[in-house]
Amino acid sequence: MTAIPGFTGDANPYGGGDPYADYRTADFPFTQYANLADRRLGAGVIAANDEFFAQRENLLVPERAEFDPEHFGHKGKIMDGWETRRRRGASAEHPWPTAEDHDWALVRLGAPGVIRGIVVDTAHFRGNYPQAVSVEGASVPGSPSPEELLGDDVKWTTLVPRTPVGGHAANGFAVSAEQRFTHLRVNQHPDGGIARLRVYGEVVPDPEWLSVLGTFDVVALENGGQVEDASNLFYSPATNTIQPGRSRKMDDGWETRRRRDQGNDWISYRLVAQSQIRAVEIDTAYLKGNSAGWASVSVKDGESGEWTEILPRTRLQPDTNHRFVLPTPAVGTHARVDIFPDGGISRLRLHGSLTEQGTAGLAARHQELGG
Repeated sequence: MTAIPGFTGDANPYGGGDPYADYRTADFPFTQYANLADRRLGAGVIAANDEFFAQRENLLVPERAEFDPEHFGHKGKIMDGWETRRRRGASAEHPWPTAEDHDWALVRLGAPGVIRGIVVDTAHFRGNYPQAVSVEGASVPGSPSPEELLGDDVKWTTLVPRTPVGGHAANGFAVSAEQRFTHLRVNQHPDGGIARLRVYGEVVPDPEWLSVLGTFDVVALENGGQVEDASNLFYSPATNTIQPGRSRKMDDGWETRRRRDQGNDWISYRLVAQSQIRAVEIDTAYLKGNSAGWASVSVKDGESGEWTEILPRTRLQPDTNHRFVLPTPAVGTHARVDIFPDGGISRLRLHGSLTEQGTAGLAARHQELGG
């Protein structure tokens, strides 16, 4: 496995111009997974011990952090992130914080799952970032309060041990804990600021909940579906097509670059488990002059299965939600949408239910991961 690049130390003081010109980052191997801490999935920062300079909620803002050098408030420089006050020691003789002193924030994941990697982004925190960070995970059913999460009976598992980080940098950490987590505790040692938090992993839904629902979207990210591959990601990620809700703007979907050949673009998906699909929705919301011209949908059962077309190539209209009832249910574990020749769609919905085999497999994995 490729080593995760690490950054330590201060960045240079801001000297004007593009604040991201000297930003330190890298291509992390786990970012192909979904962000489990996405606000669109329902993630939230539910508590923090201190947020004197900047609010904890900024951690999960989907857009990258912005920097305005002239933006000051009554408490000082206003930063687009979570920033705590400077810690002090107990006395004049010992003015420094102890090794155990740290600030913390509790994060509820938008969808429980197995975490493959975490990015603690200190963008624009050049001299006021934490010396080190650590991250712990817990699996707690229901909707626990901050007080309940901080109780002695909650078991926290170390996902990122206390590790030095750099200022104005994307600090990435691979995670190897093969468990299902619902909440994180993000610690900064001893104090400082973090701009953004990203938690990449695989959604592991509650099989009992899906069983009660009966019919649901078997490719939806929040239900455990995932994008496996796509022909083109020039303008936007393919994962947008299985996000919750309707698209709200043009870049909240999937759009490819303009093709100059006789091919076509596509996305392949893994369903939550083996499912029986009965209806399809293809939405082109906000894609008006750049929506796909036609689309087809295929499924296969198992990795080595053959692709079977369940929705033949069909004309799409711009900025429209298209609904199709299948003449006969289709069983599969994977799906693929092909668009012709290029363009984009905003959402794909595959409505159906788990088969007996799918239910058993999902329940076994949920139990194996400690759910």
